[in-house]
Amino acid sequence: MEPADIHGQVERAFNAGDADGLVALYEPDARMVNPDGSFAIGHDAIREIWAGFISLGGQITMTTRYAVEMGDIALLSNEWSFVSQHMKAASSTAEVARRQADGNWLYIIDNPYGGGSVEDA
Repeated sequence: MEPADIHGQVERAFNAGDADGLVALYEPDARMVNPDGSFAIGHDAIREIWAGFISLGGQITMTTRYAVEMGDIALLSNEWSFVSQHMKAASSTAEVARRQADGNWLYIIDNPYGGGSVEDA
């Protein structure tokens, strides 16, 4: 598995409405940045964020911008766009993932708003 493969996993889980599948892509003590700059720490807090986003209905599309790998750590970024019946939003990310013993990559830090605030698309 390549580090950037995590973007496709996020896209598939989100579009399937699978909050647990999304949480499974994070290490247990991972950090996720909220739109206000605060941090969600750990699976329960990250699940709450994803579940809220999924509840908006709609689909997300992600395009990898880059994945820089150094040993078992990778710096990643993607451009995402979200479209639902009620809204459109887009941003770019700043992410750090770590390779696990099984070869899979899991997020340790995820900033969905690394390119700035969410803007209406």
